[in-house]
Amino acid sequence: MATLKVGGEVDAQCTRCKMNLAHTILAMVGPKIVRVRCNTCGGDHAFRGAAGVTDRPKAASTRAPRAASSTPRAEKVVISFDEQLAGKDIASAPKYSPKDTYKVDQVIHHPTFGVGLVTAVRGDKVDLTFRSDTKTLVHGRGGAPADKPAFSPPATRQAGPADKPMAELPPEEEAAAETSLPSGD
Repeated sequence: MATLKVGGEVDAQCTRCKMNLAHTILAMVGPKIVRVRCNTCGGDHAFRGAAGVTDRPKAASTRAPRAASSTPRAEKVVISFDEQLAGKDIASAPKYSPKDTYKVDQVIHHPTFGVGLVTAVRGDKVDLTFRSDTKTLVHGRGGAPADKPAFSPPATRQAGPADKPMAELPPEEEAAAETSLPSGD
């Protein structure tokens, strides 16, 4: 086999052509090829050897049988949804509304997902754990109508042709023209 170097050629799996084709080596880290360019389509990508060929050793030959470890691993404890809800007042759970604000360990009743438990609060988002899944929903989006900005359209002005400047009106006529314009109210 020829010595591999930057600028040399190598067969590799092209990600665009989906075939093993000749590639030009663009970058190497030590003896390992890292980046190549397909000589057929011209696409640059990370080096992927020919399909089915790997430079990794076989798993069976390199792994030694696992001996008993001297330090025991901590067991994962899985708490079921019913155990998480135990001791909580489900009957008085409020209905979910994006306008309301929630806190951790609060029980909520969602119209679609059913009873859920608040597990995390992040700004205006809340993570609710339901029996089948965990959902991220919004909360605290309510507020008085005065808090929300009201739309007011810009005042219209009489405009002439774009290529000709408008003549200045005397102050009396300008005030009369402004009052005769329809208002946005």
